[in-house]
Amino acid sequence: MNLIPNKWYKIVAILLVLYVLVYGLLIDLPTDVGILDETIRNLFYHVPMWFGMMLILLAAWVNSILYLTNPTQKRDVYAAELTNVGLLMGFCGVFTGMFWAYNTWGTPWTNDPKLNGVAAGMAMYGGYWLLQKSVDDNMKRARLAAVYNVFVFPLFIALIYVMPKLSQFSIHPGSGESVNFKSYNQTNNMELVFYPAVIAWTLLFVWIAELKSRYQLLKIKKENEILYSDHITTDKI
Repeated sequence: MNLIPNKWYKIVAILLVLYVLVYGLLIDLPTDVGILDETIRNLFYHVPMWFGMMLILLAAWVNSILYLTNPTQKRDVYAAELTNVGLLMGFCGVFTGMFWAYNTWGTPWTNDPKLNGVAAGMAMYGGYWLLQKSVDDNMKRARLAAVYNVFVFPLFIALIYVMPKLSQFSIHPGSGESVNFKSYNQTNNMELVFYPAVIAWTLLFVWIAELKSRYQLLKIKKENEILYSDHITTDKI
């Protein structure tokens, strides 16, 4: 069972990523964007990666809930690999955001509620990764990881979306009283790249998560076959 049964999504992912990479550099930009200038093209990379990260982490959260209701190895593997890939996508979003911040604010990081919430949220998901590595008993590890994931996702949403929205001191676009990017997009032509970018990066990283999940499931199957073979050999002796 694949994360997305239809293999056509891989072709769509490749085509959309190429479209975003090429047309995102060629599209005419709005003229009145202030100090953003050409860096506003990062809107096609930084923001969609965060949107995609949230969708992937949501899928991991759902799989964790499903594991707790009906424990299976597949649900455990899907939840773990989706979370790991979501974390990777989050780091990509952080690094692209830091480059953007350096060019617009003069520093890669500021004492901003949005950025501090991101740092705290990523640290919490780092705890999920450590939990996966620190418990030897597979059943116990899977249960603990699932419970942890069920609670950490809503907290992450609160840290990076709810808290910054309530703050009046955030300079991050879309948070507090800061300007939203929609105010720059007077012609709506940026949407021709932005929305495909959200789909493109999401499908690309889902593809990565599927490959990692298939590898882990094959690895588990191989280990089980070896254990079964050793058990049969021991019985014969």
